Amino acid sequence: MAPDDERDRPPRPERPEYNVYRSRPRLLDRLRGRDRTALGDERKAEERPGRGKAPGPARERPPWRRIAKWVGIAALAWLLLSVAAFAVSAQIQKSKLADGIDAGAAPLMPLVSQTILVLGTDIRSGQFAGEAEAETKRCLEEIGSGRGSHRSCRHAPYRSDTIMLVRAGGGAFRQLSLPRDTLADVPGVGVTKVNAAYANGGAELVKETVEQYFGLEIDQVAIVDFDGFRKFIDSLGGVKVDLPKRVCSTVSGGAFKLDLSRGEHTLDGYQAITLARTRTAGDCDGDGAPDQNLNDLDRARFQQLIVEGIQGRLTSITRLPINFVKGPILGWNAPKAMVSSMGAITMPELVVAAAIGGSETISMKPSSLDPLVFSQEECQSAARKFLGKQPPNTPACSP
Repeated sequence: MAPDDERDRPPRPERPEYNVYRSRPRLLDRLRGRDRTALGDERKAEERPGRGKAPGPARERPPWRRIAKWVGIAALAWLLLSVAAFAVSAQIQKSKLADGIDAGAAPLMPLVSQTILVLGTDIRSGQFAGEAEAETKRCLEEIGSGRGSHRSCRHAPYRSDTIMLVRAGGGAFRQLSLPRDTLADVPGVGVTKVNAAYANGGAELVKETVEQYFGLEIDQVAIVDFDGFRKFIDSLGGVKVDLPKRVCSTVSGGAFKLDLSRGEHTLDGYQAITLARTRTAGDCDGDGAPDQNLNDLDRARFQQLIVEGIQGRLTSITRLPINFVKGPILGWNAPKAMVSSMGAITMPELVVAAAIGGSETISMKPSSLDPLVFSQEECQSAARKFLGKQPPNTPACSP
């Protein structure tokens, strides 16, 4: 009976097939924008003919969208590389600053104004001076770091031939120059030309002297490196300046010459340095006499024009594509134009502050040219305009 009973039983149903679906889409599918539920519905529709129309082939993205995506990724990577080069270079330059130079910084320079002291010394390398004036590499590094003198120097002590204040941040970008021959009370030295401060105490003594002179506080210090400055100007494609007068000059014993008419000029690195150092006129017409009257006030104005030219070159809309292409080169060369207390964080903030701020140059009229003296009223007015408010301390100004 048992075998017959087995034959009489209905056949067992086959084991049903099951489809297993994830409750949540995988990360890769979510990034691709694929809907797993929708894919499941599509599969069911294919497996059940007659119940709705099976979907057609998947639509491909237009080629231009794929191209735009990869172009965007490449542009972002290029921008990040430029920023990284800038930050690393800025930090390297900061490490070269001499110990003891007191500089503190308020956070977020684009939002909070800071005062930057920009210094240039009269030390020269072989590229910018004759053989008799050229200094040793060790001396160049020491003086360029903010020290006033060093035993390896042949012609020490060195003075500061550029003293400029820059007010950046909070929507402002202002410049105020203090000519090198200005009479000032240098702490620990006495009443003398302000450029003597660097020779007696380096960048820190210049900082103390300028703070006392204008009654303000300096947040950052930057010392111009002539070779780095030249390379930076050249990587920008030069700087455009609008000269208020004709300039005929010869510096470094005739090694560098300028003969520029009044009006706009685009200067390369060497020309920009020569203009920044020009304080006396040369003989370009060959009559044996200076072609015009130039003095330290003119040099201060020339230096301000160069800073304005750099700012304009970096922020110009028409130059934006070129600057973007040159991004890593500019990012590496820009901080090398100076040794400063601004590192990987503060230096990029300065660039942003310069880009979003205006451009204003504040000048002072001397009450005497020999010696160069600025009155108390003129000095206090300049300090107030520069800060955009009353200075925290009473300016000492010229004695």
